[in-house]
Amino acid sequence: MLTHAPRKRQAHFCAPDLHLRPPRGILGRIILEIIMKKLAPILLLSILLAACSRPPETTATDTLPWRDNLAAAAAEARDNNRLLLLNFSGSDWCGWCKRLDAEVFSTPAFQQYAAEHLVPLIADFPRTGNQSPELKAQNQRLLERFQVRGFPTILLFSPGGELIGQLGYQPGGPDAFIRGIEELAAAHRQRPAVALPGPTLPRN
Repeated sequence: MLTHAPRKRQAHFCAPDLHLRPPRGILGRIILEIIMKKLAPILLLSILLAACSRPPETTATDTLPWRDNLAAAAAEARDNNRLLLLNFSGSDWCGWCKRLDAEVFSTPAFQQYAAEHLVPLIADFPRTGNQSPELKAQNQRLLERFQVRGFPTILLFSPGGELIGQLGYQPGGPDAFIRGIEELAAAHRQRPAVALPGPTLPRN
């Protein structure tokens, strides 16, 4: 899976451009020094005021209330008859994971849908930050069980813990992603009664 670093917004700064013709002679230099000493605090104050008045840059920071405990998330999905959405992510380095979070998971439309229909569980593999040995072992076990080869990989499970489909990053925002979930869920409900069950979440 190819990843790319998010683009960094370049900061631009426009300094005042003074076109002063310095007076000649000793007296002229003295006058120029006095003028510059008077102007320097004013220019500095103007720069500071301009920086303070600039509107802050905003980024999407709100995301889903991800669970990270497999057993608790599976029990929640079962008890509330909801689909479990398992997100394999490299949250601090995977460019496509960040893009999926910004375009789908962090949107009000998807958050509302998830609050009504999903239990979101994340198996994160960051390159920085601290994870407990137990959490690392759980995530690695999930990665190996479902043979995940790239991030982001999104697995969808029935309330009973059976794998019913897989998603990844796709353009179209929350509407397209929700449509993908609904199609997988509908196909699972309409499958023949004699169909073999899919892989299931580990019990512990």
